[in-house]
Amino acid sequence: MNSVNTRPQRLIIGISGASGAIYGVRLLELLRDTPIETHLVVSKSALITVAHETGLSLSDLKPMASVCYANQDIGAAIASGSFKTLGMIVAPCSMRSMSEIASGVTSTLLTRAADVVLKERRRLALMVRETPLHRNHLRTMTDLTELGAIIAPPVPAFYALPKTLDEMVDHSLGRVLDLFDIELGIVRRWRENDTGTGASSDTGPADDDHAAS
Repeated sequence: MNSVNTRPQRLIIGISGASGAIYGVRLLELLRDTPIETHLVVSKSALITVAHETGLSLSDLKPMASVCYANQDIGAAIASGSFKTLGMIVAPCSMRSMSEIASGVTSTLLTRAADVVLKERRRLALMVRETPLHRNHLRTMTDLTELGAIIAPPVPAFYALPKTLDEMVDHSLGRVLDLFDIELGIVRRWRENDTGTGASSDTGPADDDHAAS
């Protein structure tokens, strides 16, 4: 009987130049001790943002990932659809990277890898970081949604009653990992432990609008 080779679960992590570098850094930390292989690519602009916001350099990021690629390496494994992955998370995702991915005219490994994920019909989650948004931003997000991408801005979930910024970051990342069916126990889920009494011991109060209706 022939044995079946079991491929490792691989997840591509892209860090682009938007503010919010902690999302990409923390994502690597959370996945480091799991069976999931993380394949990291960091844009040139992201290196500046990572250094400014976290004090880390590329040499600090590399050990956090299973594999790290140069953003100019368009011949890397993640540039090919034959390299099987669960998909890709871009955390954070800049407007420039988002626009390149939407157009299909990709000039870096980060955006090429995202394009590959889309063409292979795998899951692509973009943690876009920009506000306010103008018409072209919104139209680009619509185009990407129609292509199959998921626009997942890191919006704080105040119903989880976070006490620190770290808890807010972890919750946002946990919700994005939910899209890949990856459970790390970092999401405080609404009414998951509700006993049916109308109250939940581990969540915030009900929405006032709903309560009043």
